[in-house]
Parts: sequence; C-alpha cells; structure tokens
Amino acid sequence: MDIKELNKTLEFAIEQGAQQVRITYSKSVMNLIGILNGEVDKTAHALDRSLQLQLYVDGRFGTFSSNRLEEKELEAFIRNAIDTVRMLEPDSCRSLPEPGRIVKDATTGLELGLYDTSYEDLTSARRKEMALRSSFWSRKKELEKGFTVIAEEGEYSDSLFDSITIDSQGLFARHIESSFEIGYEATVEDANGNHYSNFWWDAAPFLKDLKLDSCARTACLRAASAISPVGIDSCRTNLIVDSECAGKLVTPLLNALGGFAVQQKNSFLADKLGKKVFPENLNIIDLPRVPGQTGCRMFDSEGVATRDLPIIENGVVKIFFINTYIGHKMGFEPTIEDATRVKLMSVGSCRTQEELLQKIGDGILVTGFNGGNSNAATGNFSYGIEGFLIQGGKKVHPVREMLITGDFISLWNSLVATADDARPCMSKLIPTLAFKDVSFSA
Repeated sequence: MDIKELNKTLEFAIEQGAQQVRITYSKSVMNLIGILNGEVDKTAHALDRSLQLQLYVDGRFGTFSSNRLEEKELEAFIRNAIDTVRMLEPDSCRSLPEPGRIVKDATTGLELGLYDTSYEDLTSARRKEMALRSSFWSRKKELEKGFTVIAEEGEYSDSLFDSITIDSQGLFARHIESSFEIGYEATVEDANGNHYSNFWWDAAPFLKDLKLDSCARTACLRAASAISPVGIDSCRTNLIVDSECAGKLVTPLLNALGGFAVQQKNSFLADKLGKKVFPENLNIIDLPRVPGQTGCRMFDSEGVATRDLPIIENGVVKIFFINTYIGHKMGFEPTIEDATRVKLMSVGSCRTQEELLQKIGDGILVTGFNGGNSNAATGNFSYGIEGFLIQGGKKVHPVREMLITGDFISLWNSLVATADDARPCMSKLIPTLAFKDVSFSA
C-alpha cells in the first residue's frame, strides 16, 4: 500500500463512524540460510505485510489486524471491525495521544540511518557464500585439545522492516531498518563422552559490522569451557554477571516501571517514583535516537516522539512508562510507552571483564541463567545459573546447577562495579556487572 491508499483507508473508517483511527502498515522481508556441520541445511525466504487498525468508536475501542489488503476486502473488514467495536463496553480512558506529543520528524523512515543500502545488492549466491564462510567446522581441529567438536549448527539471516503509522489527528511516522544476524550453537564431547553445548551470536544494522567469521569459533570455545564442572557448597560471595546475560537483572526493573504493572499494583516499584531506592552509582538512561544503533526508534507504537530520558539517576527512580490509556486511568501525565535503547552507565574504571575480575578478586562469574523466576510484585527472585568460580581474579573451574536468590532492590544496592563491555548488538546496553555478598545455593 502507498501513502495515498493508507489515507483513503483512514478516511473510509471515519466515514463508517469511527471518531478516531490509528493505522500501522508494516512490511518485512527475511532471508535465512541454515548451516549444519559445514553444509547448507536449509534456506528460507519470507515476505510479510500487515495492517493494524485501532478504532475509537462511540467511546469504545478495538484493535484489529489483517494481511488481506485489497480495497473491497479491506472495506468489508473495516465495516465488520467497527460493528464489533460498537458491541464492546464503553471505556472513557481510550483516546489517541494529544497532538503535541506525536512525532514530527520521522517522515522518511531513514532519519536514524538504520538502513544499509548494500542490502539491495545481496543475491542468493552471496548469502550462501557468507553462511558457509561463517562455519568453523572445517577448522575445528585447531581447537580440539581434550575434547571433540561433534556438532555445529548455525543460521545467517538478513531482513528489512518498513512501517508507516498514521492517525486521524495528522500523525505520519515511518521507520525503516535493515538487520543482519549470525548465530551458532556448538556441541563438544569430552574424553569421558560427556556433551556440552553453548552458543554465540551477533547482529548489526549494517552488513560490514557483522562478525561473520568468529561466531562459530566462539560458540565452540564457550561449549568447551564448560567441561568438567565442579560442585561447590552454598555460600555468600561476590556475583559477577557477564554482559551477554546481564539484561536478565535489568529487565525486571524496567518491567516494574511500566505503567500497566504500576496501575495493576503488580510492581515492586509502584510507590517509588521520585525516591532514592538504589545506590548513588546506579544510572540507567534511555537513548532512543542514536544514529546507526540497533533498536533505536523515533517514536513508540502510539506515534509519540521518543527522547533521551533518565530512568534511574543516581539511584533515584525518575520515570514510569505510561501510555495515553494508562495515563488517563491513573490520572498521570503520559510519558512514553516503553524504554527503547536502555543503557546502564559504567561504574568504576574497569574497561574489560578481565579487569573487573581482577578488581573483584573472588566470586562466581555467571555466564548464563537456567530457569527460575521473579515476583513482579515483591521483587524477589530465584534463578538457576551456570558460570565459573573466580579466585584471585581468575577463572578456576566451571560451575553449574546453583541458584542465586534475593530481591532486586537489595541486589542492586550491592552493586560495586561494572566493566565497559556492553554488546552493541543487544537491545539493552548492559555491561558486565559485579555485586557483593549474594546468596548462592547448591
């Protein structure tokens, strides 16, 4: 659909009785090549387009989606959708955002520079060549010292996403983004026939930044590093969390600041806005408009303009993420629907994880979480972990089948330092974290 057709669709919905309308039209294309033990195992090509329709009719609200976009079918779909909304209960809190909040500077979709023009030149042959080149299978003997690489499975993919959002108040917002990804899982066997698996991955908006050649090798090394784990007794010691999985400890904080969780009283931070809850050294910010960075957006799903925001500043909770609907229900000024490009600012002078381990000395480095859960209302958590025992700043041996338990407010108040090694391919920029005196149980 082009812009003219989208506007015509919006006008038709108004003519049929909707007082307010928001339309989001999205299209995407994805190509994938799977590699198994050095050979092409599968290929896939997917093309998708869809239209999401949000209707505000006689004080009622409904949201609908369709991928059947021929004019006559779409008109029938809209009529039926409006009839359906009229059967719902009224909800006076539903409305489009105030016009002054909507984005004004996302007219081309290219403002953030997230589209790689080289995507247009990719061919099937080029994709296959890159996928095969990424495999480490033919070179695995370089690493096999005390173990054997018995399986290597990977995927290369690229995609292009384009969305346009318009509404009956004059919103026009577009976002275009290319993405390139590589991911591998490797399985190794030790001298006793025990198997260990691990993974590694990378992603970037630009093909030139994708680390194609090191991903499979890294997966093999991560798998081999877990050989011969040693059990240790329950204890309280320092916790270091690898940047690859550190987001596991940040996401519950962000969820607790979500307007819906606060409104439903399902947040351990529901009464903490403006209060100093965390240590002075904890600063988490949202940087949604950094050109060329994965996940950045000029606007949220309501079309509200994003901007740089402090989330937690010197330990003080600075914001709840409140959309228009929740704002009306709670009597709060709406902010933004969600954080977009979260960054936890580094604490201390350590640049790398190795430097951080030397500073902390002894503890347990967590490289992965295995199950467990957290309570959104209380902030209590219990997570299974795997990783390494650290003594004198060095990895001594792998550990697994242990639990860390506690509550998030106490945990974050024990933050002592971080590295400066956040992975740019991840949606949240979280470095390796170090906490003191955390409870581990065998």
